[in-house]
Amino acid sequence: MANVVEIDDPADPRLGDYRDLRDVELRKHVEAEHGLFLAEGEKVVRRSVQAGFTPRSFLMAPRWVAGLADVLETTDAPCYLVEEALAEQVTGFHVHRGALASFERRPLPSVAAVLDGARSVLVLEDLVDHTNVGAIFRSGAAFGFDAVLLAPRCADPLYRRSIKVGMGAVFSTPWTRLPDWYDALPSLSAAGFTTVALTLADDATAIEDAVAGVDKVALVLGSEGHGLSRRWERSADRRAIIPMRAGIDSLNVAAATAVACYITARR
Repeated sequence: MANVVEIDDPADPRLGDYRDLRDVELRKHVEAEHGLFLAEGEKVVRRSVQAGFTPRSFLMAPRWVAGLADVLETTDAPCYLVEEALAEQVTGFHVHRGALASFERRPLPSVAAVLDGARSVLVLEDLVDHTNVGAIFRSGAAFGFDAVLLAPRCADPLYRRSIKVGMGAVFSTPWTRLPDWYDALPSLSAAGFTTVALTLADDATAIEDAVAGVDKVALVLGSEGHGLSRRWERSADRRAIIPMRAGIDSLNVAAATAVACYITARR
């Protein structure tokens, strides 16, 4: 069972995993350096444990202990109890979902392992917004997509904000990073997937037509600002667009993914 420790000093070194969470660049550096990720909220903490990740520690106000008592019984990781005002002082934000936990990262699986048995996958190129990445994982999980592949420069799905927005879908959806950006899509085609790039290209066809009759499909999404690189746009097997009314030519990438996943799941 977790060792419950009360702490009243915001500078206590044991709280180092949780300090100054508002600084995104700092968190990205610290989390990568120490091989950890943070889960926020009772549901997400619980899903992290259920997914088999090893807790480093927990941080919560006393009133949230009961709700996670069963989780705390499964681990020897310390549980740091702090008053809510002190938690905000340490983290830099209001921990309104009651609890935080720090977990050990695991080595990423190979692309082949992630694609084994998959029929529908999402492929993300250089998305930099953690909220969008989390929302895309959530949409993929909601509509039965089997895996997610990320280009090397894509935002971290295990960043706290991504996990929170995705409601822990990153724990139930197999994912990994692509080791080779340049030939990523031809490699997927060689593996039997029809790669369908969402793009405003002149030869793009309606998403319903692009995925019709396709057995194994990989939906390819580009960055928030510039969309897909020319290399990925041209190396995709098909180019697709979501038809819209005149005057609006695109959606936020997370919203577009939700629509495309829904249509693709019904193919």
